[in-house]
Amino acid sequence: MIPEIHIEDYNYPLPDGRIAKYPLPERDSSKLLRYEAGHVDEFIFRQLPDLLPDHAVMVFNDTKVVPARMHFQRATGAHIEIFCLEPVSPVEYATAFAATETCTWKCVIGNAKKWKEDVLTLFRTPETPDMGLEARLLRREGQTGVVEFRWTDGSLFSRVLEVCGTVPIPPYLNRESEKIDIERYQTLYAHIRGSVAAPTAGLHFTEDVLTRIKAKGIDTETVCLHVGAGTFLPVKSSLVSEHPMHREPFVVKLQLLKDICRMDRKLIAVGTTSVRTLESLYYVGVSCLEKGAPEDVAQWAPYEREYPYSTQEALEAIISYLEANNLTELKIGTRIIIVPGFRFRLVDLMVTNFHQPESTLILLVSAFVGGDWRTIYDYALSHGFRFLSYGDSSLLARA
Repeated sequence: MIPEIHIEDYNYPLPDGRIAKYPLPERDSSKLLRYEAGHVDEFIFRQLPDLLPDHAVMVFNDTKVVPARMHFQRATGAHIEIFCLEPVSPVEYATAFAATETCTWKCVIGNAKKWKEDVLTLFRTPETPDMGLEARLLRREGQTGVVEFRWTDGSLFSRVLEVCGTVPIPPYLNRESEKIDIERYQTLYAHIRGSVAAPTAGLHFTEDVLTRIKAKGIDTETVCLHVGAGTFLPVKSSLVSEHPMHREPFVVKLQLLKDICRMDRKLIAVGTTSVRTLESLYYVGVSCLEKGAPEDVAQWAPYEREYPYSTQEALEAIISYLEANNLTELKIGTRIIIVPGFRFRLVDLMVTNFHQPESTLILLVSAFVGGDWRTIYDYALSHGFRFLSYGDSSLLARA
């Protein structure tokens, strides 16, 4: 049954001065709030390894942010901002980034009303090389559009973005991206291009912190969920049931599925994206059991009915499907929304930042800690914690 939740119940006062506009000089010098069973205390993030259970498994999202925001201009001089969301043709990220002449993307378009049928040219500064980059609007789709890019210098499209694009920092920072964002709005372990927003819980990790985590016998594993621009979209309807979740593609290795399936160890997710990936696996397994193949996870699948399968059965069904088809990884998508009433099946501990009021991420945190999110946020507000992407962090135990 889909829960009836009013988003106004997940509001809190967030003064602009509490939003971290820039990262701290050292990644691991941020504050760290720890919450477990109603109790809150605080540390510095570099102390995280001391707070984790020995011999656990820690899962990171190794997606890499691409400089996906570009500025074009019409012949009239009007500026049009184009923000690449996901590839349409070729549809695979790796293939789209490897294109050398043309590719097509779903995009958010700024100043869209001024873009008719004409071809746009890149708005160049004296430092921007001429790659012959042009953009043509193929069709509009509500707030987004499908845009064809063409360029003439033979570069890979990934190189085109690096040269012509800027880092898409969140709009709530109220500033343009700067040189510091190229390094700091990216995790140290970012590997696979595709996100238009960073999995920000990972921004605090340093090589020293990762080394000390491994020294405790904690295995570090990766999944890859490409974070979409929908992560910035507010919940506009009062009833959360009316809020549409965007699809995000993710990849999980077969070996990780096998490791999770046979382990009796605590599972620690770094970031809400890792939580959504891991918790989506059960419902992918259900589709393997009932339909013989994995399917995208629908937004309300966890709430629509009771499922008779154990987590073990669901994971084994995915493993069997991958092995039968000689696949080494699961590639699928999820629209899952995690709200109070959700049954967590895999994740025991979560590292996450402090999120916007009335957001789907606050709902996820509330679901994870058994509804006690206000205790966490009241403490953070009254003890000088910094909020949102470049803000401080928390270590939360599942209720």
